[in-house]
Amino acid sequence: MSAIIGATPAPNPKVLPRTRTDRFDIFQVMADYWALTKPEVNFLIVITTLAGFCLGYPAGQRFNFLLLVHTLLGTLLVASGTATLNQLMEWRFDALMRRTARRPLPSGRVKPLHAFWFGSSLAAAGGLYLALGVNSLASALALLTLATYLGLYTPLKRRTPFCVLVGAIPGAMPPAIGWAAARGALGLEAWVLCAIVFLWQFPHFMAIAWMYREDYARATYLVLPQDGCQGRFVLWQLLLPSVALFPASVAPIILSHGGAVHFIGALVLDSAFAFYAVRLAFRRSNALARRLLIASVLYLPAIFTLLMILNVGQL
Repeated sequence: MSAIIGATPAPNPKVLPRTRTDRFDIFQVMADYWALTKPEVNFLIVITTLAGFCLGYPAGQRFNFLLLVHTLLGTLLVASGTATLNQLMEWRFDALMRRTARRPLPSGRVKPLHAFWFGSSLAAAGGLYLALGVNSLASALALLTLATYLGLYTPLKRRTPFCVLVGAIPGAMPPAIGWAAARGALGLEAWVLCAIVFLWQFPHFMAIAWMYREDYARATYLVLPQDGCQGRFVLWQLLLPSVALFPASVAPIILSHGGAVHFIGALVLDSAFAFYAVRLAFRRSNALARRLLIASVLYLPAIFTLLMILNVGQL
């Protein structure tokens, strides 16, 4: 603006065409705020919430698509607010990591105060939207997820490697939110779905932690032990949850969701996921960690999609 002070005014400034730079700035701002919400994480949250809703929807009742839309939108708003506030809490540490230094906050493209209001508004709007458009239980679960993720998991990342265990609890809640939205209550089946996501998170995060272990250490994140126990820690964090996923992913058969097709499909998916987890457990390398990461990102939508497809006849 200072560049045009004192210059000859244009004949009609209201109709000046927008410059290429102006367009770029607007799109850059939109991209930065979009990045604050972590859309890649939100995709998995939407999938697991959708599965919880579909599997929890009472059989024999006409499917309420509008209620589903309200559930996904409200959950997405709370998740986006949580991701933004998480980055706000960690931006100084993110600035020390090569992987995250170019994020909107550490790079200075978004001011912390703006991120605070953006994240708080999204979270509050999502919680209120769920309370009014869905039910109070779904809203309470979503806000409890936000509180535990930001209040427990985020600070514990710089205190203990067992932060992963704590963080896996709020991370496993989306299926419960979907189930609560569909039924207004929680049952054993809902917790089985949460158990699948809970166990999946350990190999998924261990792959990331191993790939970026130097970055995490530089930013003082204790996601991996910094002593001689690191290898053993990674080994058990990969093996135990991968093995436990087998009974967890076929448990819906006992609870009336699925049959032989589900059993075979779950067995194939679990075996493939465990294969990559075991390889990293015994031969730790960045290449194997990257393959496990890809496998984990494919596994979660696949197992829940399998459940939804086999359950569609009951809707």
